[in-house]
Amino acid sequence: MKKILLILTVAALLLTLFAGCANNADSETNDSNTIVVGASITPHAEILAVAKEVLEEQGIELEIVEFNDYVQPNLNVESGELDANYFQHQPYLDQFNADNGTHIVSVALIHYEPFGIYAGKTKSLEDLADGATISIPNDGTNEARALMLLEAQGLIKLKDDVGFNATILDIEENPKNLIIKELEAAQLTLSLKDVDLAVINGNFAIQAGLNAKKDALAIEDEASISAKTYANVLCVKEGNEKNPAIVALAEALKSDKVVQFIEENYEGAVVPIS
Repeated sequence: MKKILLILTVAALLLTLFAGCANNADSETNDSNTIVVGASITPHAEILAVAKEVLEEQGIELEIVEFNDYVQPNLNVESGELDANYFQHQPYLDQFNADNGTHIVSVALIHYEPFGIYAGKTKSLEDLADGATISIPNDGTNEARALMLLEAQGLIKLKDDVGFNATILDIEENPKNLIIKELEAAQLTLSLKDVDLAVINGNFAIQAGLNAKKDALAIEDEASISAKTYANVLCVKEGNEKNPAIVALAEALKSDKVVQFIEENYEGAVVPIS
């Protein structure tokens, strides 16, 4: 009788062990088919929501985490809290890696958002008074981009060859004695009423209900060097570029369904990269 009980006990333990192994295996399979991606609220998270539908057809689950800043999404990819992020362009990524010692790489170019100059207290470029205040993003690459757009409108002139390294210290000519106010990108729309004009990043403009094509006083030319340089990218930590789920996400973001969504919903404020 004791032998029978011993045999039954051992059998029960083995069944429990095998069941546990099976559950772990299922869990690992599920984890490998789930990716967590950080994104700006607009348009990135909205675009990812459409890509999520494409991925579901392939048995891949996409979890989207929204951010209001340009720092945490990169730090969380570096730490492994996120599998990927989608909110930035390559020049910003390069500068972030250099400044923070991170190892984040681009895996795909997805879309381009033209910068725009928007009216605050002054309603047109022609009405801009001497000594007027214009706010621009304060992060390096976007500051240069904003200054180049102001230069394209003849409002300032930058030193020769400064290009995407330009800062307000590189303004060589300022005929209207404009006050250039550097602000964190997320604050530009919130402070629009307090300045004459603002040069605003595409995603924050969209989040505030502004469309660069319809509402901006001037926007970047889609054929300009800025358009070619500042495409928004899907990013991962170096070494994860060939993760099958990441590859599938990149393909989903370039799918006909996502491209159609971008073109129909943003009407030129977001331009898909083919």
